[in-house]
Amino acid sequence: MGATSGIGLRVAEIFARAGWMVGMAGRKENVMRNLQSDYPDRIRYARIDIDEPDAPTRLRDLISRLGGMDIYFHVSGICYENETLSPEREIATTQTNVVGFTRMIDAAFRYFRSRGIKGRIAAITSVAGTKGIGGLPSYSASKAYQQTYLTALDQLAHIQDLGISFTDIRPGWIRTPLLKADQIYPMTMDIDYAVVRIIRAIIRRKRVCVVDWRWNLLVGAWRVLPNRIWERIPFRTSTAVEQLCRKSSEKDIK
Repeated sequence: MGATSGIGLRVAEIFARAGWMVGMAGRKENVMRNLQSDYPDRIRYARIDIDEPDAPTRLRDLISRLGGMDIYFHVSGICYENETLSPEREIATTQTNVVGFTRMIDAAFRYFRSRGIKGRIAAITSVAGTKGIGGLPSYSASKAYQQTYLTALDQLAHIQDLGISFTDIRPGWIRTPLLKADQIYPMTMDIDYAVVRIIRAIIRRKRVCVVDWRWNLLVGAWRVLPNRIWERIPFRTSTAVEQLCRKSSEKDIK
């Protein structure tokens, strides 16, 4: 879900090349159509906007055309740098990263539960979910929500003895075409480097995976830092960071 750019597109291509049946979903039909032409026997696709109420129905239709689903991988999300607290941007981020996320993760959970399938739900969240970042308030809060929601559903799956498992993938900054080619960003990862680790986390059924080890160390430090200290750190974002946050986005920043 969110397979028409960045991480989602690359993962879809790699799985198809490896011989998997892949269901691609996103808003850009031409991108999905082009990849399907390369793997006509392995790819099915559907135009799905996770902000729309009919998105779960469209997902079920895609699953039917695939002949079933073993892994649901959620990549869709948006991010705005928003120090001015523009209501439109904060609400849009919440709508996609919280409401849309919940809509689709729940749809996948219900699918597995209703059929007694021991499926896997994997999602790209973010290292930003560790602490609230001043320039990205709605984004960092939405990523914390996603991480907590996956934990709650993991517990629910155990309570109901469903056998559904979860993978929470928390990447740091990844180099995509959305970043300026001549700009240097701290601890930025090449997309191929990051995607290998993302796929490995899914295949190895890891519960939580921070990509990569450098970000894992940094997140560990963030986590133990008292809020009273964190809140006084003059951490500022920039337009470059805003572009970076769009690495898994299906929507244009207005």
